[in-house]
Amino acid sequence: MEIKLDHIGRRFNKEWIFRNVDYRFVSGQKYAVLGPNGSGKSTLLSILLGNLTPSEGELKYSDPDTPVEQVYQHLSFAGPYLDLVEEFTLTETINFHFQFKNYAQGLDAKALIGILGLEKAKDKALKHFSSGMKQRTKLALACCADTPILILDEPTSNLDEQGVAWYHELMSRFAGNRITVIGSNQAHEYDFCDHRLSITDYK
Repeated sequence: MEIKLDHIGRRFNKEWIFRNVDYRFVSGQKYAVLGPNGSGKSTLLSILLGNLTPSEGELKYSDPDTPVEQVYQHLSFAGPYLDLVEEFTLTETINFHFQFKNYAQGLDAKALIGILGLEKAKDKALKHFSSGMKQRTKLALACCADTPILILDEPTSNLDEQGVAWYHELMSRFAGNRITVIGSNQAHEYDFCDHRLSITDYK
């Protein structure tokens, strides 16, 4: 899998958020999309996800060729603003999610709950989870799916020090043979990434 950005730009009203982004994301590599708050990191990630159309330029997925409207089948995403169904239990959430995605090799619902360390909360509704437990759940759902693209925005939001360590273990296990993109402005979230793309270079 490869994602190619060819002179990508995005504007809101008359203001350009970024312009002329020429970049390639390739399998087996980890990328950090960097920039201060409000710089356009999440906007660029939304374009990669197919949620936003670029105002100029061309976006291509090669597998060998995947239309933008079908790319959701090939990617997993987690962000702090992504909502979970609060009324679902953890087990129901996992079972629902994996109706649409396959598990990574060797995993099932029981194994995923074990990775989360939430065996005692498997039948608890998510509305009773702490913000950190919800963030862990989002990350595990994304990372444990068998998809060639993994995109995470501000992955350690709402995580304490122990949660950050857990996140790094998750990355070391599941960020290998895929395109991994981390949107962040905190070094501990992307210090393992091979490449850096700074939004401020494209203003």
